[in-house]
Amino acid sequence: MKLARVVGRVFCARQEPAVENKTLLLIQPLRWEDEAAAGDPIVAMDAVGAGASEKVFWVAAREAAVAFPEVPPIDAAVVGIVEGHQTRSFRVKA
Repeated sequence: MKLARVVGRVFCARQEPAVENKTLLLIQPLRWEDEAAAGDPIVAMDAVGAGASEKVFWVAAREAAVAFPEVPPIDAAVVGIVEGHQTRSFRVKA
């Protein structure tokens, strides 16, 4: 799973009927270590009701398609809202 922040929503005038009434979010991928941006924003289908500026975790590829079995395969899905997380730094001794 990957970390991201919701930066917007995507609205479509025309879309596949199977994805009507589904929310599409614009998310900015982040690094877990320092929450810095990690790449370009992407569009992900929302499975959990995430809102603006919330941190979320998301999945891509086959895992995203599994989150929405009733729609055509999708590339990315938001599957959780992150309330907090903890990372640990490991030092390698030379």
